[in-house]
Formats: sequence, structure tokens, C-alpha cells
Amino acid sequence: MRDMSLPSAPVRRRPEGTLRRLGEWCARHAVLVLVLWLVGLAGVQVLQRTFGGVYADDFSLPGAPSVQGREVLTAHHPAAGGYAGQVVLHADRPLTAYAGPIAGATAALAKLPAALSAQGPLPPPGPRTASPPPGPSPTGPLSADGRTGYLTVHFRDPPGLLGPDVLPGADRAVAPLRAAGVQVEFGGALGHLARPGTDDRPGVLLGFAVAAAVLLAVFGGVPAVGLPLLTALIGMVCGTGCLGLLTAAFPFAPVSPTLATLLGLGLGIAYAPILITRHRQLLRDGADPATAAGRAAAGGGRAVLISGAAVLVALLGLAAARVGLLTGLAAAAALTTATAVLGALTLVPALLGLLGRRFDRFRVRGTAAAAGPEPAAGARRGLRRARRVTRRPWPFLAGGVLVLTVLAVPALSARPAHLDAGTDPPSSTGRRAFDLLSAAFGPGAPGPLTLVVDRSAVPEADRPALARQARQVLGRIPGATAVTPLTAAPDGAVLTATAYPARAPRDAATTALVHRLADSVLPRALEGYEARGYVTGATATQVDFLDQVAARLPLVIALVVCLAFLTALAVCRGVLAAAQSAVLTTLSVGASYGVVVAVFQWGWGGPALGVPGPVPVEGWLPPVLCAIGFGLGTGCDAFLLARVRANRPRYVDPAEGAAHALADTARVLTCAALITAGVFAAFLLSDVVVVKMLGLGLAVSVLLDAAVVRPVLMPAVLALLGRRAWWAPWWLDLAYPGAARRWPRPLRPAEPVRPEEPQPSAETVPPVETVPPVEPVGQQGAADH
Repeated sequence: MRDMSLPSAPVRRRPEGTLRRLGEWCARHAVLVLVLWLVGLAGVQVLQRTFGGVYADDFSLPGAPSVQGREVLTAHHPAAGGYAGQVVLHADRPLTAYAGPIAGATAALAKLPAALSAQGPLPPPGPRTASPPPGPSPTGPLSADGRTGYLTVHFRDPPGLLGPDVLPGADRAVAPLRAAGVQVEFGGALGHLARPGTDDRPGVLLGFAVAAAVLLAVFGGVPAVGLPLLTALIGMVCGTGCLGLLTAAFPFAPVSPTLATLLGLGLGIAYAPILITRHRQLLRDGADPATAAGRAAAGGGRAVLISGAAVLVALLGLAAARVGLLTGLAAAAALTTATAVLGALTLVPALLGLLGRRFDRFRVRGTAAAAGPEPAAGARRGLRRARRVTRRPWPFLAGGVLVLTVLAVPALSARPAHLDAGTDPPSSTGRRAFDLLSAAFGPGAPGPLTLVVDRSAVPEADRPALARQARQVLGRIPGATAVTPLTAAPDGAVLTATAYPARAPRDAATTALVHRLADSVLPRALEGYEARGYVTGATATQVDFLDQVAARLPLVIALVVCLAFLTALAVCRGVLAAAQSAVLTTLSVGASYGVVVAVFQWGWGGPALGVPGPVPVEGWLPPVLCAIGFGLGTGCDAFLLARVRANRPRYVDPAEGAAHALADTARVLTCAALITAGVFAAFLLSDVVVVKMLGLGLAVSVLLDAAVVRPVLMPAVLALLGRRAWWAPWWLDLAYPGAARRWPRPLRPAEPVRPEEPQPSAETVPPVETVPPVEPVGQQGAADH
């Protein structure tokens, strides 16, 4: 008789099986895993301290007008090109009394590595010139009262590429001036070099304290508190060490290690409790510690992988902007995210196996977790709240959308700009130089604009007429306090002038002035001649950078939203379910950005956070906040949607399945959200304004996702969609693993049995492997994830 049975489908290893084997191996070889992590940590730190580079802002974009202008100026007039740094001097009496030390400092600064030239503030010796007429502050390098001035040093390379000997050499050059009682501060490129690194220790300590309080309230045991903190710290230090090592080859902004620390700690601490919850329950059920660690890694490790993958995929959208600074920030965030995931999948099971059954010792009385397993009363309360939403979805949906929309309204008035040295901590030399220049020469003095006219294609006979026309047009420019006369380069092919804005570099009026000069003033000044005009300098470079980021922001947002949709679709396998997740995450991220705009740009609560007044939002913050916010939100939403889909065979009513899934995951997801948001909010203690913005934006995004999106909006939308939420085209369903076993295939005859082979009897037939029973719905199910 021919066997017409279906051929067996190829065996596929499920990710849970791989994670279980990995978790068990790490638990049984705990000492080896711990030694490998510590050796890797020490090795990365040694390499980073030996070969690591420095962090520096690099706003230049290849092909940008400001970059082209700097290249033209450097090629025709090297002494005035390159990257400018200021040495600001201030004394109680006129600086002419210190002519000797100033001349010596100028000569020494000109000999610094990579220095092109150095100009002092004092006029050359000779007959005294007439005093400046009364009116606006002089443009400069010496103030009207003669007590404030600045030396200008032009460097061939940007601050990030200057060697380690530049700043000590500058300190030695101005040491005689300081000894004579002159206040000396560094601005511009030298100010970037002298900027102290961000001190993340207060934020880290407060984040640890907040996380420890949450873990103690949830688990009630000292090991359950110390293990997540230890694993997160090891993973974060490894990630930031790798980042420091990469600075030797690639440019990274000074805020990169802070962003890496913030994400590494937040995710690393939040991932560990997902595994600890399941491990404790399995130990109470009598499982072996190593087996319990492996099964915990199988269930909780999938949630960790989903969350980490969502963040990494969202960061790909940020890197797609093809802006060097944004790519560096994406790489920094990806490094510590990857180490957090790796630590949760390997180091956490190893420590769980090392602790064995001693894990529940040293308990703290009076906590909810000390009473034993998760209380059923809490699960029942969560189920009642979820049912309340799913049975009346429209009011909850309207209320949640209204809350997020109101919070997002300030984002419509956002005015991104680059935060200049005026927002640096008052103790930094760059901030003191900024304040001295602003007081002596006006608010726009720290951000002068260099006007470059390339007339190399203009015939020699026409150049004087071009110069006269340009001087006439540039004589008076709205928005500029003064414009210096045009001067020719040594070869006569280039004309240069300096325009001083009437407002600070971060002000919108300065940005408008840069656009006006480039789009209308310079073209009018060069009309009729084959000449090109450029606006360059640090301020113009930052404006070009912001324009580029603003132009690519819609692309970044669209790509991040699409990637979030695809990530959710890969997990939940429902087109409408994934689409509603992407839409709701968009609302929560927009609301968090609105809160940042209201607090900092509008000044609502800024003084309470250590910001003296309204400041614009940093230009690169919107795409970074969008990418990371989407990654964090999508990871948690996809985890919840996966549980809702798993409940579909158990409940006829889709709304009831969604309510049970929400109740099952509420405790774990809420704990993770509180830890992550607490760590992010702890960085509000930083002295750097942009770090405050980043910490507040990410903390609000996580809290809104945990308090509004997941418990209110998502169950309401799923209840309204019903079974339509899980629709997917047949070709998409076939793309998932295991589809070959679900779809019928043509029958084929089995190979005939050879006569000499006996037929197996009933006693020799191996037993059929049964499918394990489904666990009851409740907090026990949530522990697997």
C-alpha cells in the first residue's frame, strides 16, 4: 500500500530554542561568561585610552556654500582662511599697557601646530589714529574703552582634528598675560578645544537611584536590584569604550557619549527585569537554576530582541539623512543598544546561574514582591481597566488623542537653531569669552560672518568697478550692525569683508541675515560680473547645517515611520495592527517634542531646570528624538501586539483577547517604562542644555507611551478594528517561518518499504510528541516575556 501522507516540513529552529540554549549555556558557564565580559571591558578601556580620539562638533557639509567659501578663502588668502579661534583679553586698564606681553603671545600663538596666522588686537606702532566716532560698538578687535580685545588665530584643520598639543601650547603662550593680571579666555575653535567634557556622573547616580527604587518596589530583594544595575553598567562602559575607540577614525559630537550612556543605562536596566521575573517564578516551581535561566532567556529574550531591534532599525532611518553628525549620533546610540541587548542575553543568565537559589535571599520586608508570586488582585485590576477601555473604545480613543494633540501643539512653533556658547555652563572658558565679546562689541560679535567674493574669473580691468559696486551695496545691510571695508587678497583674486549681526548667533534674526546675504545682497553686489559670493565662518556653517537637516527631516521621519511599521508588522503579522502602532507612536513622539519646545523655547519651566531663559531647540534634536522615540515605542508596542495575536485562538471576542494581553503585560512593561523614563529624566541634572532637552524629550516620550498609548489608545483601536486588525495578504503570510506547514501542498507518494525491512509494530512506534498545553492567561503568562 502506498503511503499518501503529507511530507514532513523542514525543521526550523525557533528563536526561542536558540535563546534557551544560549541562556542555559551562559548559566552553566557563569564564571567564564563573567570573565569574558570583564576582560573585554578592560581591553576596550585600555585601547580607548591609548588610541582613542577626541569628540568635536563638525557642522561642515561637503559642497555647502559656507564650505566652498572657506576653501576659496584658504586657497587665495591662507592667513585669513581656515578655522578661526579667539583669545579674548580683558583688563581693568587699557590693553595698550600690556603691549609687550600681547605681542609675545601673538607671536607664540602663530607658531602653534596647524596655525596659519595670528593677529593681535592692538594697532601697529606709529601715529595715533583718530578715536572712533560715537555710535554702535566698534567691530573691532579692540573695544571703545580699550579694556577688551581679542586675538584671532586661524587654524588649517577643524577643532576635532587639531592635535593634543594645541591647547597646552595656547595656555603657555598666554601665560605671561595672565601673570600680568589680564583675564584670558578662549573662544571659537580654541573654545571648542577647551570645552570640558560632559559630566554624566550626577545623571548616572540619580538614574541608578530611581531604578533601584523601582526594582526594590517590584521585586523586594537586594540581588534583584543589584543585578540589573551591574549588568547595565558593564554593558554601558563597554559600549562607550568602543565609541571612544572609534573617535580615532570617525568624527563624533561631544554629546555622543552622553547619548550612549543615557540609552545604555536605560535599556540595560529595563531589560534585566524581564528575564528576572520569569526566572524567579521558575525557581519557585522547582526548576534547576540553569534551566530556569535558559527558559527565562527563551521567553524574555524574545522581548529584549524585539525592543533592541526596533531601536536599531529606527536608528537606520537617522543615518539615512547622510549628515555626518547625525550618523555619528546614530552609531553612538546603536553601540550601547547592542551591548545592552547582548548583556541581557548573556550576562544576566550567567549571573542568575551564578546566584542559583540564593537569588531570593536578603529580601526587604514590606514590599509587594515579598509576599510571593505576583498577586492575582493586581492582575484582576489590570483586566478590569483594560475591559473598561475595550468595551467603550470611542470615548477613550478621543480623550487620548486629544491629550497628545494638545501636547504636540507647541511643536508647530518650533524654531530649531544651533545653541551657541552663550548656553554653555558659566564656568566654561567659551561661555566667559562669549559674554566678554557680547558686552564689549554687541550680541553679534561672537558670531561674525565672513563675506568672500571670488573674482578670479573677472578681467583685471573690470575688478575695480566690481569692488566699487560691491562696497556700495554692502555699505548698509539691515540686520547687521557694521560691515568692514572690502579688502583684497594678496593675489587680488578674492575680496573679503566681515559682517557683524545685530543679534546673537542662535537668534532667528541672525539666521535670516545669513540667508539674506547669500540670496539677495551678494548677488546684487556682483550683478553683471562673472564673480561668485559666499558667506562663510562658523555661524554660516551652522546655518547651512541646519538648513540641510531641515530639508532632510521629512525624509527621516517618513523612513523612521515606515521602518517602525515594518518592524511591528514582522512581529504581529497584521497590517492594520502595525499601521495603528506607527500612527500612535507618531502622536506620542510629536507630543514629547511639543513638551520640549514649550519648556525650553517658550520658557515654561526652563528656569526650574537650570536654563536662565528661553532658548531655541537644538537643530539636530528633532530627528534624533524622532528616531529613538520611535524605536523605544515600537519595541514595546510590538511586544504587546504579539501577545494580543497569541490570545486570538483563546478568545472569540478580539476585544477580550486584547484586554487580557494588556493585563498580562502591564506589570512588566510598566516597570520597564518607569526605569527607562527615570534614567532619562535623571540627565536633566546635566549642565549642558542640549542634554537636558534630550533627557526630557525621551522621558516624556516613554511616559506617554506607557500611560496613554499602550493602556488607552491601542486597546481602543484594536477593539474597534476587531479581526480586521490581523488581516494580511496571502503572500505576506507565506513569508513568515512555518508558513509551509500551514498551507497545503501537493501530495507525493512515499518511497516503498523494502521487503527485508520489518514493519514497525505498535510497541516500536515512537510516541507522538504532543503540543504543550497553553498556560493560563494572567500574570504567569506575562512572566514569559
